Amino acid sequence: MMKKNMLYSLLFIWAVFSGSALMAQTVTGIVTDAKGPLPGVNVFVKGTSNGTSTDFDGAYTINNVDPNAVLVFSSIGYISKELSVDGKSEINVNLEEDAQQLSEVILVGYSSQKKSTLTGAVSVVNMSDLEKSRIPNVAQALQGQVAGVQVTSSTGAPGDDIQIRIRGEGTIGNNNPLYVVDGIPSRDINFLNQSDIKSMTVLKDAAAAAIYGSRASAGVVLITTKSGEVGKISFNVDYFTGLHFASNLPDMLNAEQYMNTVEKAWNNSDRTGENPYTADKGRADFADTDWLDELFETGKSQNLQFSASGGSEKIQFLMSLGYYGQDGIVILDNDKYQRLNYRTNINANLTDRFKIGTNLQLSHSKQDKLSSKGDAPGIIRHALLRAPVISVYKDVNDPTYTARDPFTDLPFYVHNNRDNGGWESDKYEWSSNPIALAYFTDDQRTIFKTFGNVYGEYSFLKDKELTFRTNVGVDLTFLHNKAFGENFGDDDGGGNETDKGLGRQNRPNNLNEERGENRTITFNNTLNYAKTFNDVHDINALVGTEFIENYSSSIGASRSRFAITDDTFRYLDYGGTEIDVWNSGSASEWSLFSLFASASYVYGGKYMITGNLRADASSRFSENNRWGYFPSVSAGWKLSDEDFLKDVDWLSNLKLRAGYGELGNQEIDNYAFLTLISQTDGKVVINRYGNEDLKWESSAQTNVGLDLGIFNNKVEVSAEYFVKNTTDILLPIGLPRIVGDVSPTIVNAGEVSNKGFEFSLNYRNSGNEFNYNVNANFATLKNNVEKLHPNVPNLIGNVTRTQPGQPLNAYYGYKMEGIYQNQTEINEHLSGTLNPNVKPGDIKFSDLNNDGIINSDDRDFIGSPIPEFTYGLAFSSDYKGFDFSFLFQGVAGVDRYNDAKKILDYDTRPFNYTTNILGAWDGEGSTNEIPRVAFEDNGSSKVSSIFVEDASYLRLKNIELGYTLESIAGLQNVRLYVSGQNLFTVTDYTGLDPESTDLIDMGTYPSSTSVLFGANVKF
Repeated sequence: MMKKNMLYSLLFIWAVFSGSALMAQTVTGIVTDAKGPLPGVNVFVKGTSNGTSTDFDGAYTINNVDPNAVLVFSSIGYISKELSVDGKSEINVNLEEDAQQLSEVILVGYSSQKKSTLTGAVSVVNMSDLEKSRIPNVAQALQGQVAGVQVTSSTGAPGDDIQIRIRGEGTIGNNNPLYVVDGIPSRDINFLNQSDIKSMTVLKDAAAAAIYGSRASAGVVLITTKSGEVGKISFNVDYFTGLHFASNLPDMLNAEQYMNTVEKAWNNSDRTGENPYTADKGRADFADTDWLDELFETGKSQNLQFSASGGSEKIQFLMSLGYYGQDGIVILDNDKYQRLNYRTNINANLTDRFKIGTNLQLSHSKQDKLSSKGDAPGIIRHALLRAPVISVYKDVNDPTYTARDPFTDLPFYVHNNRDNGGWESDKYEWSSNPIALAYFTDDQRTIFKTFGNVYGEYSFLKDKELTFRTNVGVDLTFLHNKAFGENFGDDDGGGNETDKGLGRQNRPNNLNEERGENRTITFNNTLNYAKTFNDVHDINALVGTEFIENYSSSIGASRSRFAITDDTFRYLDYGGTEIDVWNSGSASEWSLFSLFASASYVYGGKYMITGNLRADASSRFSENNRWGYFPSVSAGWKLSDEDFLKDVDWLSNLKLRAGYGELGNQEIDNYAFLTLISQTDGKVVINRYGNEDLKWESSAQTNVGLDLGIFNNKVEVSAEYFVKNTTDILLPIGLPRIVGDVSPTIVNAGEVSNKGFEFSLNYRNSGNEFNYNVNANFATLKNNVEKLHPNVPNLIGNVTRTQPGQPLNAYYGYKMEGIYQNQTEINEHLSGTLNPNVKPGDIKFSDLNNDGIINSDDRDFIGSPIPEFTYGLAFSSDYKGFDFSFLFQGVAGVDRYNDAKKILDYDTRPFNYTTNILGAWDGEGSTNEIPRVAFEDNGSSKVSSIFVEDASYLRLKNIELGYTLESIAGLQNVRLYVSGQNLFTVTDYTGLDPESTDLIDMGTYPSSTSVLFGANVKF
C-alpha cells in the first residue's frame, strides 16, 4: 500500500511540473526609450536566473516563461520596470531615464557639478570597492583605483606613512597633494576612519584644481564624510580580526653554507697564513640561526567600528566610534599601532532656506616606532647581516650572561679587550643582535587630533538659486614623541670615563622627549548662483574668500644616565643633570588670504565651458611677491547629443574635453626669503642671506580628454593626455666662500615637466541575479628635469643625480657589463690602466669613453625611481547573497637602489649572504652575473647598475568573499566575510619589498601578507 501511495505521489508531482513546462511560453518584444530602441537592457524572469539582454535593435526573446510570471527590465541610467506576463507572448517596454543617475553630482571644490558637464580631469573613487578593502589608512583607498595616481606605502610597518603622487613629481620640494575634508584643507588624512568616508574625488589637472590655487600644484583629493539621513535610527557594527605574515623573504645561508662561503672568500683574497674559517668549522659554540625566522612572527590586527544615524526632515545626525589596532610582524610587540576615532555630524534645516551643521572628529593614535627603513639601529638590516653561526641568546653559564640582557652581541664575546682576544669581530663582524634591538626598543609616537567645522547656509531668491555659505574649520594636532634608549650589549672598552664598563649599545642610557602643537584655522565664505533658463542655458557661478592661519610650536629635551630604568622612572626628572643635557624650543606661523571665483555655462547639455581664478596672498613670501594669481579655463563638447550621432543606438555618451590652467606651490619653509642671523658671545653672525625676490613655484598644465559610454553606459571609457610644466622651482644656491660660512640662499630656478596618457575602463552588468563590475585603469608618465640654475648644473645625492634631460633623482653610477673571466680580458678592457688592481671574477664595468680606464668619467644614468607605468584592476560581484571582489595593483618601468643586496652578497666583510652567492664566479665561464666572493674589493664598492634593480611589480592587494544574511534574528542584515591582502606579488626585485618610497633600500620593513575574518551587522 505504501509503495502504491508513493507511486501516486510521484505521478502527481510529475504532472504538476510537466504541466507547468507545457504551459511555459516564449516572450518577445522591443525595449525603447525616448530616442528609440535600447540595446543591452537586462530582461529576466523575477525570482529566477532565466534572463537575456536586448540586441542592437532593442529586441529580446526569452524562453520558458510561466504565463503568470513577472518580467524585470533594467539598464544603467534608466528606471527599472516590472511587468506581468499575463499569458502575453509579446511585451514591448519603454524605459524612462533615471534623472538621479544621469545627473550624478560630484564635488569639485567649493561647490558641486553634474558629472555629465565636467570639463576637467576629475576622477571619483568607487566607494563600493573601498568598502571591500580593509585598510588602516584612508589614503590606501586610492591605490590601484584612479588612473595617474600612485599610492605607495613608505614601509610595511604599522602606522608608517603613505605617499601619494598625482601625475608624477613636479618639484624638488614637497610633492604631496592637498586634502580637503568636508571643506577644510589638510596635509594629512591618517586620522580618518575608513568607514566614515562617503566619497573621494581626485582633481588631477589645473582646470579642475585651480580653485585651490597655491596649494594645488600636486593635485587635490576631496573627501566627504558620511552624514545622517532622514528615517528611523539605524545602527551599523563592523568587526574584523586579522593575521599578518612576513612573505617574499630572501633565502639566507645556513651555518654550514656560511662557513664554506667565508672560507672561500678568504682563499680568494690576498690573505696570508692559515685560513681561520677552515679551522673554525665544527666549533662546539656555533649555532645555526635563521635570523629572519627569529625576527618575524605572526602579526595580529583588530578593527571595531560602530555608527548610529538617522533623523527627521528638520535634523539629521550621525555618530561613529572606531578602534583599529595592529601588532606588526616583528617579534616582541614593539611595533604596534593603535588608533581610536570618534566622530559626530549634525545637520539642521532650521527653515526651508536656512541650514546649519557641524562635523567634529577626534582621533588619538599611538605608534611603537621601529627602525623600519634600515636606519639606525637597523633591526631588519641586522637580521639580514648577522652571521648564522651566532646564537640569539647567551648560554646561562656564560660569565657575561645577565637575566636583564640575555642576548648575544659582539661575536663570541669573552671580555672587553678586543686586541687580547676579547671577541671575534675580525672573523664574524660587528653586527648587532636584531632580537635584542627589537626587545630594547622603546620609541612611542602619540598624536591627538581635533578636526572639524561649523557651517551655515542660506538660500536666496524665489527658487533658491543663490546660496551663501560660511564655514569655519579647525585642524588641531598635539604630538608627543618619547624614546628611551636603554643601555645593553657587551662592553667593548669604549665610552668616556663616566661610562666605562657599560654595554656598547645606547651608552649611556638616555631619554629624548618632544611635545608639539600644530593649529590651523580656516574661514571661508562662498556665494553660489545656479540657474537653468528655458531648459537650455545652465549657469553656475561662485565667488568666495578664504583665510587660513597656521601656528606650530614644539619643545624638546633629553637626559641621560638614569640610575633606575624601570618604566615608572623613564621621565626627564630622573635623568642625570651634570653633562649631556639638551633642551630646545621653537615656533613658527604662516597665513594665507585668498579671493576666488568660478563660473560654468552649459548650453543644451552639449556645449560646456568653465573658468576659475584664484588670488592668494601668502606670508611665506616677501611683500614683493606675496600675491599669486592662478587662472584656468576648460571646455567640453558632448558629441553624442548632436543630430549626426543621435541615431547611433549603441552610443550613450561621447564627450571631448580640453583645459588649461596654472597652479602654485606655497609648501616651502617658513621665512625662506629672510636673512637669518644668530648671536654667539655677543657677536652677530649671518647664517643665510635672504632673497626678497623669492616667488611661487608655478605649474602650467594642459589636459585633453575623451569620455565614451556605450550600451546605455554599461561600458564607460575615459582617456586623458596631459602636460604639466613646473617652473621657478626653489633651489638652494651656495655662495662663494669669500662671502662667509653661510647656508645656501633659496632662489627660483628649476623647471620640471611631466606628461603622459591615462586610460580607465568600467564595465557594469547589473539587474540580474549575478551582477558584476570591472574597473581597469592604466597610466603612463614621463618625468624630465628641464632646467636648473647656471651655478647648480646638477644636484648630487649618494646614489642619484638630478640634472636637465633626466628624471628627478635618477640613479647615477657605473654600468656593469659582466664578470672578468681571465687576465687577458682584463688587459684588453683596461688597456690604458697601468697594473690594474683587478682580478678575474671581478665586476667588469663599461668603458664609456673607450680610454681603457675605468674612472668617474665612465659613470652614467642607470635607472629612475619614478614609475613609467601604473595600473590597477578591480572586480566586484554578487550572487544570491554572496559577494566576491578583488583588486590588482602594479607599477612598471621603475628602479630602486638595493643597498641591502650590496651589503649582503657583495660586501668585503663577513656578513651573512643570500643563497644567490652560491652561484658566484668560481672560475672561467662559471657565470657572468655574480662576481667572486672575497674579502677585498671585487668592484662592488662602486655605485653601479648591479645594485639598481627593476622594482616593477604586480600585487594582489585585496581579495574578499562575503555572504549576507537578510532579516535574521530581528537584524536588518548580517554580512560575514573573509579577506586576503597582498596574497602574492610578481616582481624581479630581490629586496624585501618592491613597494617603497625610499631611493635607497637599506632593509625595508616589508608589507605583510594578511588574512582577515569579519562581520558587519546592520539593525
